[in-house]
Amino acid sequence: MTGTPARTRLIALTIAWLVALALSGWQPYDRATWWMEVAPALIALPILWGTARRCPLTTLALTLIALHGLVLMLGGAYTYARVPIGFAVQEWLDLARNPYDRFGHFMQGFVPAIVFRELLLRLSPLRRGWLISLLILASCLAVSATYELIEFGAAMALGQGADEFLGTQGDPWDTQWDMLMCLIGAAAALLTLSRLHDRQLERLKG
Repeated sequence: MTGTPARTRLIALTIAWLVALALSGWQPYDRATWWMEVAPALIALPILWGTARRCPLTTLALTLIALHGLVLMLGGAYTYARVPIGFAVQEWLDLARNPYDRFGHFMQGFVPAIVFRELLLRLSPLRRGWLISLLILASCLAVSATYELIEFGAAMALGQGADEFLGTQGDPWDTQWDMLMCLIGAAAALLTLSRLHDRQLERLKG
């Protein structure tokens, strides 16, 4: 890994995730759902350490990954339909359902958009512009579709045991809403964070 600050940030992410995993997994609402919800973080952590030396991420990308992991762990502890802060927002905005699941899928696009952007700009010949933005949006939608297929597989394999993992809350259009929120999240990340990301990428080169 190049530089102590990058290693320090990764160590901080690891400590934060381990603490959050311990709290999240202490007495989760449903143990099987917890494992399925936190699995992406458990997969990502060794990948981050394995690639940290030859391809350290920007502070922005690593921070977003850290936040996304915490979102997953909170959802795993309560299940997405029962996260307390979601009920507070539901009451405040007079919504028909707990919106934490929608927020989770927004993050499913918001965070990967910056990670994909970083990988494409650093590891491919593609340059900044509409083509790379279109590819990032398509990649985020592919991630969302893959996740929906995983949910479909869990539903087929577990039957009613997958209800907490699916978190549809009675909405027949939940899958479509999930993918739309992912797309909105990806677009929002590109629109709001690209300039900051470019500055950090330039510093990383130096």
